[in-house]
Amino acid sequence: MTSTQEEQANIGKVLSFLREWDRGDRTVRSRMLNTFLSRNTGKTFYELELEFAQVASLFLARLSTWMRLTYMFGTFLGLQLKAIGIFLSASSYDQYLMEFTQDGGVLTLLDIVSHSQSKEEDKAEALRLLITVSSAGRRYKEIICESHGVKVTAECFATSNTDECQETALALLDSLSHGNPKYQDQIYKSLIALLACGSPKAQQLVLHTLHTLQLKLKSAHHSIVEPLLTMLRSLHLEVQDEAINLILDLKRYDVKAVLLPELVALLRPIKEEVENQITEEAEMIKMSGSLSVFVQQAAAAKTIRLLSEEDRELSRELLSLGVIQHLLHAMGNREHADAQIQASRALKHFVRSFPVIEEHVQRVLGSSLFAAFMDKADTLYMNMDEAQAEVLLSNQVNISHVMDDTDS
Repeated sequence: MTSTQEEQANIGKVLSFLREWDRGDRTVRSRMLNTFLSRNTGKTFYELELEFAQVASLFLARLSTWMRLTYMFGTFLGLQLKAIGIFLSASSYDQYLMEFTQDGGVLTLLDIVSHSQSKEEDKAEALRLLITVSSAGRRYKEIICESHGVKVTAECFATSNTDECQETALALLDSLSHGNPKYQDQIYKSLIALLACGSPKAQQLVLHTLHTLQLKLKSAHHSIVEPLLTMLRSLHLEVQDEAINLILDLKRYDVKAVLLPELVALLRPIKEEVENQITEEAEMIKMSGSLSVFVQQAAAAKTIRLLSEEDRELSRELLSLGVIQHLLHAMGNREHADAQIQASRALKHFVRSFPVIEEHVQRVLGSSLFAAFMDKADTLYMNMDEAQAEVLLSNQVNISHVMDDTDS
């Protein structure tokens, strides 16, 4: 058979395939899609064009239309998405991507993601296709964002109940944030808002993605401070660690002027936040509430130590904010050993770094307790009685004038 005859035979085969598709019911179409998937997964643009006699776009258009008309009913939606994925991920050329977006494909995918009746696995598959579109370049990212893609994706993350869907939604937001300056700020603020999500796994994912984006930005938005410091209340160390790492990087931004005073204030929780209630049920609620506040107190002390170890100038800023008085207060919290340990470690760093502070700390602790503190700060809380703890809680140490004298 000559090449012309082969081409004619191939065209005939493709036209027959398209006729069968046009006439077939959903059962026929699902069988055809399964065959298509098994034969064409991983093929390049040129291989698909060869398979479809240079008119593969005709099948893509049919697929897109069928999906747009039926996605609300979930009719073989997973199959449709996987089949479209073969076209969108075909390497070497972006013709299929252009045709798909021009045909309203992005809007359809976002509708699937936002549709309350869509299965979680179908939402995840639609999000994966949107990542493929986003990865094709800035113009494609802008098309997704112009179609309210950031809002839809963030809402999907917030309402999803599967790890796969949440991880894929964040991966899309991350993809949209690269090389997309027009919408970078919107994505950044959406990620900050997502810190309020309840699941520790979700919080960890958001913090990590937010940190990655923050490092690419020239400024930090002040709205990041409060939710970020709230993350220090988490009982999950992986969430705390992500939050602390982000705080350590925020010292390079102008938001530091808001962040540092708030961080120091956490060392001395407002009394109303931790005082006891009368009823038994309220007592239980208050105990768990107090625990999160004390966990935050310990994490704040740890963060302050890490910040001051990295930067002596920043240590001076913390000293001017009264950090010594607040650390001594935290060391007196006999209800939470970790707060005492973390505050002791931080205070020891300041005493060693600024010898002028030593006599003020020694005066509050007393000679024997101070000697134990300098010997092994981590176990100081074990050697502290109630009277000593009370002295720490009510201390009024003010070393700002000492530091001023030193500077002058």
